Amino acid sequence: MTPQPDPHPQLEIGGTRARAGSLPFETLQKRSDFLRAARAKRISTQGFIVQIRARCEPTSPIRVGFTCSKKVGNAVARNRAKRRLRELARAVLPSHGRLGTDYVLIGRADITATLPFALLCDDLRNALERAP
Repeated sequence: MTPQPDPHPQLEIGGTRARAGSLPFETLQKRSDFLRAARAKRISTQGFIVQIRARCEPTSPIRVGFTCSKKVGNAVARNRAKRRLRELARAVLPSHGRLGTDYVLIGRADITATLPFALLCDDLRNALERAP
């Protein structure tokens, strides 16, 4: 009998190993969490908008949400933009994010899906440095 391949291959993310498809933080799911973040600090960058909300529990994990309106385009364009935002969060937030903080990344029409990924990473790092 031949051994079966691992159904969950390991990926290298930020120096630590994580399961494919998993995020090193929690994902915002509830509408109320998105609405609270919308009332908090907002930083606009060239490729996207970041909403940053500090929660009361400074030792709780980083939480992040992703959204793209219909202005971004059809379903294919919105999903492409959200996939890039998810990968951006995987690359930058573990090293530059703060514990106990909610981040909502909002895609921009035609820019989020086409801007080079390195520039998106730089935009997010700069936005996190500007955050209070």
